[in-house]
Amino acid sequence: MEEAEAGLRERKKRRTREAIVDAAMDLFEERGFEGTTVAEIAERADIAPRTYFAYFPSKEDVVFADFEETLGSLQARLRDREPGETAIDALRGWLAGKLGETDFGDERERCKRRLIRENPSLDAHERHLRGQFEAALGEAVAEDVGGEPTDVRARMVAASAVAAFDKLGEYYKDDAGPKAAQFGDDPMAVVDDALRFLRAGIEALQDAPAPRP
Repeated sequence: MEEAEAGLRERKKRRTREAIVDAAMDLFEERGFEGTTVAEIAERADIAPRTYFAYFPSKEDVVFADFEETLGSLQARLRDREPGETAIDALRGWLAGKLGETDFGDERERCKRRLIRENPSLDAHERHLRGQFEAALGEAVAEDVGGEPTDVRARMVAASAVAAFDKLGEYYKDDAGPKAAQFGDDPMAVVDDALRFLRAGIEALQDAPAPRP
């Protein structure tokens, strides 16, 4: 009985969260990000404003509603690497899976990319969140090069990786899908180009002496 009630609560929470995201994105499309208030999102979602803040700390966070789930899946993939599997190989596998599930013609995601391009506060928030991806990847790369989790060399590799993969956002075009992108039809080809560069950098780091403290 308790399990059934817990399952019902989780489903209700999930539906409320989805309703908030749908209401917010619809309003952002209609009125723009700056022209929409949290109160208006709450009204459209048929909830109280305080309920909104129980799900999202800020107006910016609703635009990145899938962030925690995405970050968690990357952290799990890096943590559960097979013996001998590098962080970069694990990253490639994770990205291949994510891209395989991605519809680059999805209107909601293209709206999100437009909002980020057009609103400095969202661009800044995305860069803040991106730092958590860098930290997760940097810790995994540090293991590969025999460094500490805060190893600046590993963090540099992670920052380079995140910057390269940020270009995948270019595949979301306002006028068309991936065929309108500047660099071809296959997002994984772009990924593999970046990974070749990163692997070479990691090999160089592994051969170089560790920096002095």
